[in-house]
Amino acid sequence: MTVQKFVTYNSLDINGQVQNDEHKLELNVLDGSGNYLIHKDILRHQISQKQGTVSTKTRSEVRGGGRKPWRQKGTGRARAGSNRSPLWKGGGVIFGPKPKSTTLKLNKKERKLALQTLLYNKRNIISVLDNLETVLESSKTKTFSEICKKCEISLDQKVLLVVSEKTPALKLSTRNIKNIELISASNLNTFSLLKAKQILLTPQAVKDIKEIYCG
Repeated sequence: MTVQKFVTYNSLDINGQVQNDEHKLELNVLDGSGNYLIHKDILRHQISQKQGTVSTKTRSEVRGGGRKPWRQKGTGRARAGSNRSPLWKGGGVIFGPKPKSTTLKLNKKERKLALQTLLYNKRNIISVLDNLETVLESSKTKTFSEICKKCEISLDQKVLLVVSEKTPALKLSTRNIKNIELISASNLNTFSLLKAKQILLTPQAVKDIKEIYCG
């Protein structure tokens, strides 16, 4: 059974001043623990990262071995039909790995519920920065670092920055900062949320999250 929870945030401007406008998230959270759904979604994410391209050749795929090495009887040696047998050097591989696609199915509702549960669990480390996409005009890491300093955001730990749209200035300003992960609201996932020690949202990103995941 799911329970509706309301989380309210006051947004900060780039100088760290609290604004009067409030941003509310309506999250559906499981009555008990939703950690099993979060674990399942993390597992799905990790499994999807596997390439599955490793391959070995069987005895039928190894080149050569068409001729029988020696006659069946009379030589005193063990019977041999091909020099590409798995028992021979240069032969095929028995039960070796083959290319395969591994996926773990997760329903859309389960994924949304896992995401909302994690957003609720991490509600105390979420901050809303006012219109960072439009305010940041210059592509300078120093400018972004100063904004983080004014807003008391520590760059010594993992920070997840969720925006509505990745602007060129924002991408260039954050790419040299080790602990910043820039992500759009449409690509928000439990893996990135779980790693983050501090989460920054923009007002437009909050709206996108409401439409995509809380609708």
